[in-house]
Amino acid sequence: MTDHWVRLELDTTTFDAERFGAYVTRCRDQGIRLTTLAELGDTPEHRRALYELNKECSADIPERGEFFTYEEFCARRFDVPSYDPRGVVIALDGEEWIGLAATSRHTGFVFNEMTGVRAPYRGRGISIAMKTFGMDFARLCGLHRIRTFHHPANASAIGMNRTMGFVDTE
Repeated sequence: MTDHWVRLELDTTTFDAERFGAYVTRCRDQGIRLTTLAELGDTPEHRRALYELNKECSADIPERGEFFTYEEFCARRFDVPSYDPRGVVIALDGEEWIGLAATSRHTGFVFNEMTGVRAPYRGRGISIAMKTFGMDFARLCGLHRIRTFHHPANASAIGMNRTMGFVDTE
């Protein structure tokens, strides 16, 4: 596992909401619905669906290794003070869960834990749409900074975030 991560941060006060809001509109035009786990219902069934989607999408992360068990995932994602279902954006095609952008609240910033889209839906701007839709969570928290980090070989995720205005930190 690498000891050098690409650390990125976005100041939401300088985020071009109009430009990236077009991605949200494009998703809606394609029949993709964006919602949150809070709106869907933070139920055991939905938590399991989020786990399965996260596991599938995480398989493409360089050097990811074996994914957590469901119990480990719950302990790391849900059973922590930073968890808020309003910060978990889900993309749906009909009833099928096709993407997620999970964020958590921390002191002074929101952290983007994971953004992923199922392979058949990639290249359609869904990741950017979910992250844009999820900006409301930072506002709900009264925060203006979103942080994330990536393996240096994850060029597509790094490029997407830089396109959105994320800048390198540290």
